[in-house]
Amino acid sequence: MVMSRAAIRYAKAILETAVSSGNTVKVNDDMLSIVASVAGSAELSEFLSSPIISSELKMSALSEVFAAVQPETKSLFRLLQENKRFEILAAIASQFNLLFDEMNGVQVAKVTTAFPITADLESKVLAKIATISNKKITIENIVDSSIIGGFILRIGDNQYNASVANRLQELRREFSN
Repeated sequence: MVMSRAAIRYAKAILETAVSSGNTVKVNDDMLSIVASVAGSAELSEFLSSPIISSELKMSALSEVFAAVQPETKSLFRLLQENKRFEILAAIASQFNLLFDEMNGVQVAKVTTAFPITADLESKVLAKIATISNKKITIENIVDSSIIGGFILRIGDNQYNASVANRLQELRREFSN
């Protein structure tokens, strides 16, 4: 998902509104729901980005799909309708989640593994993270079979590569020298 400057501006504005109304947690839940819904439905994604479908139709569909959202989220929908920018809704929601986590001192650790992460591996990764970060951490698991085994941990700009593929690469370099 490409993060446009517009999406970042909208996300900051919605966060400010939610902070002033003391409703950040519920609006963040709305945004998590929007990200999951758009990511989980190619039809919804295509619908929102289609230039053929009118803003009014998009607005009415979103009002039905997300009927229980907070007033701040509804005001975002109205703003996107006025500006005909529904195609960036998922990017705004995603950016909002990042800003919300940042505001609450939460950092996302991306853990790439060859298979879905187990509870045992998750606890080992969290122990490793505790040695390099003092923030609250949430883990996002990315499955990539090309790393063969082990894991790659990325927090912000730092990366710790404990993958089998990386170790094989290092051995190849050593033998070629």
